[in-house]
Amino acid sequence: MCRHLAWTGQPRSLSALLREPENGLLRQSWAPRRMRHGTINADGFGVGWYAPEVRPEPAVYRRATPMWGDATFTSLSGAVTSGCVLAAVRSATAGMPVEESATAPFTSGDVLLSHNGRIRPDVMGQLLAKDPDPLVPESRCDSAVLAALVFSRLARGADLAETIADVVVEAGAADPAARLNLLATDGTTIVGSTWGDTLSYRILATATPGAGTEVASEPGDDDSSWIDVPDRRLIVARDLTVTLRSLT
Repeated sequence: MCRHLAWTGQPRSLSALLREPENGLLRQSWAPRRMRHGTINADGFGVGWYAPEVRPEPAVYRRATPMWGDATFTSLSGAVTSGCVLAAVRSATAGMPVEESATAPFTSGDVLLSHNGRIRPDVMGQLLAKDPDPLVPESRCDSAVLAALVFSRLARGADLAETIADVVVEAGAADPAARLNLLATDGTTIVGSTWGDTLSYRILATATPGAGTEVASEPGDDDSSWIDVPDRRLIVARDLTVTLRSLT
């Protein structure tokens, strides 16, 4: 399993979002509080962020090592700010490769995507075989396959929220034991699913530390503003507005 987080709102530094919170993604890499499967997320980490004044596609920094051991990221995280960020720390599914190409966030065009969970290898092949124009997954890991399924549909013009919902429901029907918490953004909207693991969100409407919406596998602090998302839900966050709908 993994832990992931997305932010959209006023620009904040990567350090403020990931490293500085008491139980932020950095701490969750060695001491997650709500992870239901596994105990540590030391098989890699990745961060994607948008700089629309420079280019429409997001920048991505991924490593196959723990976040706490990357001195380069420690340095750059305080200097990089963005109004939309998606980040993840990884606990690799047994039998899956530990490599940068298997580490979220995955990206295609203007979309970043992360997966927290697992799906059977045979089901991955079945789902790819059903796609009329499948993309080649970046890695053979389950998360990369799910990303390829999402990205191939988006390339054909599908809506991001509907695509996440459809892929999760189809994968869940093919593998009832699958865990399918996806988190994606196109730079303005965050879309996530709960299917077998935890997810929470909060809306910050004040100027300090900056108005915006945060969606995360688990809260980065003990503030009462965090709201837990029930299982088997789709969450869509945009412009300080969050909507939930059932996936069943």
